[in-house]
Amino acid sequence: MGLKSLLNSSICLFISVIVYSLGLLIHSISCRILIGNSMENDRRDEEMLFSNGDVYIGAFKGMIPHGKGKYFWSEGTIYDGDWLEGKMSGKGKILWPSQCTYEGDFSAGYFNGFGILTRPDGAVYRGSWKTNSQHGIGRKMYPNSDSYDGCWREGVREGSGRYAWSDGNTYIGNWKNGKMSGRGVMKLSSNGDFFDGFWSNGLRHGSGFCRFSDGSYYFGTWSKGLKDGPGTLYPAGSKHIGKLKLEGHVERRERQLSGYFSSQSEEGSLRGVRRTLSDKISSSFRKGSPKSASMSFHDDGETELLSDDDKSVAYEREYIQGVLIRERAVNYSKRSHRKLKFAKDVKTRRFSGMMFADLRRHYLMLSLQLGIRHTVGKITPIPKREVRSSDFSENARLKIGFPRQGSRSTPSHSSVDFEWKDYCPMVFRNLRELFKLNAAEYIMSICGVDGLQELSSPGKSGSLFYLSHDGRFVIKTLKKSELKALLKMLPHYYDHVKAYENTLITKFFGAHRIVLRHGKKVRFVVMGNMFCTELHIHRRYDLKGSSQGRFTDEDRIDESTTLKDLDLRYEFHMDVLLRESLFRYIYSPCRLALSQHSGL
Repeated sequence: MGLKSLLNSSICLFISVIVYSLGLLIHSISCRILIGNSMENDRRDEEMLFSNGDVYIGAFKGMIPHGKGKYFWSEGTIYDGDWLEGKMSGKGKILWPSQCTYEGDFSAGYFNGFGILTRPDGAVYRGSWKTNSQHGIGRKMYPNSDSYDGCWREGVREGSGRYAWSDGNTYIGNWKNGKMSGRGVMKLSSNGDFFDGFWSNGLRHGSGFCRFSDGSYYFGTWSKGLKDGPGTLYPAGSKHIGKLKLEGHVERRERQLSGYFSSQSEEGSLRGVRRTLSDKISSSFRKGSPKSASMSFHDDGETELLSDDDKSVAYEREYIQGVLIRERAVNYSKRSHRKLKFAKDVKTRRFSGMMFADLRRHYLMLSLQLGIRHTVGKITPIPKREVRSSDFSENARLKIGFPRQGSRSTPSHSSVDFEWKDYCPMVFRNLRELFKLNAAEYIMSICGVDGLQELSSPGKSGSLFYLSHDGRFVIKTLKKSELKALLKMLPHYYDHVKAYENTLITKFFGAHRIVLRHGKKVRFVVMGNMFCTELHIHRRYDLKGSSQGRFTDEDRIDESTTLKDLDLRYEFHMDVLLRESLFRYIYSPCRLALSQHSGL
């Protein structure tokens, strides 16, 4: 009985396997029905029906689409074009149920290369693609008749390009994250005004100038779309403007960009012009979805106040967030000689090459750079630790010789032999970290190939001042007594910086001494430049708390003038809490200075 049951079970299992295999064969036959005879090179067109309702009709390589074929998605999307091992690759066209179409290049199933995307709302993009995103050079027509010709990055406008609004306004310049950013020119069709300058986040931001329809010009700075800081207004026909040769400036730039896409609408032509257009647009602005541009640069009655016929007169203005706070008429014909003399006096000299005859100063700068690079590079890898009292002592000095030919611990160099001394290196290393200063940035700023600038001393101390190439650091020569005073107060200064993270006190980054061969001892201190800031500085004041002679003649005031106590004629109103916080941060460094009986 048991043997008979086992035999019956085996027979049933065998029959089930045969039936299942037969079912698979029938399903395979139903999925692949031959609809065409063999073509050249044995190419076959077949139809495959998928379980989800999709259908493919075309060539195969084995069991996968390969060659020409058409794919029908169950929801209505259709692709007709080239296939490579089961993926859309080559030339093809997609039609969506929404009537949106793409025709162009494909690679590995993505839009890649040149293609044209047409949307049902009338928007058309014709240009380069990368992994389904507009990327490279392309032209887009928007539903409202706006158009953009230029560079794209991952689906947004980025790089150089030209945007034309339907009302006739145009912008030519740089873009970032889909908004006007960098150098650019905007021209308004309504009145012919144009702005040439810098932009950020779609708004005028930085230096630039406006030419108004009446022929007048305004040169100044903007912040978040508003005039901010000093500027100069030149009436129409000004003699000074004639020297700048600005007429036709925007028209020349428009001619550089216009016509490229209109004459390159075909795929082959656009491919050939890609590099040329990119180069031309970029070079135009290297030197130096948007909202509607139906704006007016002439937004504050620029020339309504102008009635002076003297073409040498200009108007110096000062704005704070779009509000005019100061204006005065200036005769530039009388100031030209003085300005030329002033420019010669403040001309800086770069230490990056032999640009002046004083070799000794040149060697001094090279030695300073070598010394800072050496000591910062040596002390930075040392594990961080708390500063000890011994780090402020007389023994906390690092002295080393730098022979020209180099030594076991110093490199060879192009300066003369010199001796280097570094004061309290561990203290200043920790101070740099408290000020969140990266050691590599510090070295590159001061010791980079761009060199340093020597500035004429603005005071009566006779000290030499040097400015790093990026403007972040000021290096000042010190007298021996001044260095002693600095080192004496250094422990209290260090405690203050630790206690007040955002202190307003002068930031000291290092104190050093150099002795050139057969030369005198020269002492330096490296400080932070308080004028190097992202904030726009409208005016600079040197306040000493005195009134005797503390004013500046009106005809000597320009955007670079450092003003004095009696020139400050404003009252500042602020929130009570902000006022208390400001006073607290002013009081703490003043208290430190008073306790040491020396100013910082």
